[in-house]
Amino acid sequence: MIISILSHATTLPQYFVEAGAIAVRRVHKEDMRHVAKATGATMVSTFADMEGEESFDSSLLGYADEVVEERIADDDVILIKGTKTTSAVSLILRGANDYMLDEMERSLHDSLSIVKRTLESNTVFAGGGAVEAALSGYLECLATTLGSREQLAIAEFAESLLIIPKVLAVNAAKDAIDLVAKLRAYHTIAQTQADKKHLTSMGLDLLKGTVRNNLEAGVIEPAMSKVKIIQFATEAAITILQIDDMIRLVKDEGQGDQD
Repeated sequence: MIISILSHATTLPQYFVEAGAIAVRRVHKEDMRHVAKATGATMVSTFADMEGEESFDSSLLGYADEVVEERIADDDVILIKGTKTTSAVSLILRGANDYMLDEMERSLHDSLSIVKRTLESNTVFAGGGAVEAALSGYLECLATTLGSREQLAIAEFAESLLIIPKVLAVNAAKDAIDLVAKLRAYHTIAQTQADKKHLTSMGLDLLKGTVRNNLEAGVIEPAMSKVKIIQFATEAAITILQIDDMIRLVKDEGQGDQD
């Protein structure tokens, strides 16, 4: 069976029916690229050749074990199974309403993106606020060694890093003050005592409301994403601090009385 994906209705559908082929029209280019990559096909926009005639090279065709049309919920979908080159997978989400489906899609996209980042960076950190707590403790110690106004800036930066574990604890309905205090204590010990280096991986366990070794528990974050997040947040803060003028539109009191 041959499946033809048409972005425009340039060919009459009955020709494909007579040939025993499935034709799909008005397909998004991104979907066509995915199908072409999975089946080993090449996208063709025209049949015209250099001689001014129409021809087609069979080597441009892709391959799949099965192409069927099935009904899922209220929609008819084309399923391409047993593709040639890659084991492509389509995830079908089902929910009570559109809002739930949008949230499910966003969460799934974030999960796949973080896995991709992890494979790209090839380096991971312990999650659950471990990195932020460790950096905060290190910067606080660094600030005390400076005798200039930079001490205040570094100390405030260190304090701002603790917002991440605080928000994590609050979102999990846990005692943020108690958890963050324990987390900071663990990382301070890890940085000051040579025999306590293993405590550098301590992070929040938001299910039990405790502090644990998140590296052993499998709660990790890609190094690439963590570095970029801190860099972007720092650049945004610097940009805001550099703003020294503000324009405000004050409503005329006389005009307000007339209205």
